[in-house]
Amino acid sequence: MLSQQDQLDLAATYIKHLRERIEKLKGEKEQAMKMMRTTQTNNGIFSIDSDLPLLEIKELGSGIEVMLISGVNKNFMLYEVIGVLEEEGAEVVTANFSTVDNKIFYTVHAQVK
Repeated sequence: MLSQQDQLDLAATYIKHLRERIEKLKGEKEQAMKMMRTTQTNNGIFSIDSDLPLLEIKELGSGIEVMLISGVNKNFMLYEVIGVLEEEGAEVVTANFSTVDNKIFYTVHAQVK
């Protein structure tokens, strides 16, 4: 049985860990967003100026949308991305893909549990 002070210390340590994790993830997100340079052409198809694969993450209230763009010749494991989302406490609601020319567009919607 832990004393109340020990419980508070553990809670404070856990909160500090979560804050550090948030800062790390924010940094990774910013880095990923810098790498991704997309423009939308008149016909609505993305032209991509950087190397594939690309990643875009959008917050949607209590959920997120993850969009991944990969080349058809690239080995890409969608289940790994879904696994990371689930490990971080998100519940995948939908996952789909479409192919345009030589690019594969993956979209994953997830909600926070």
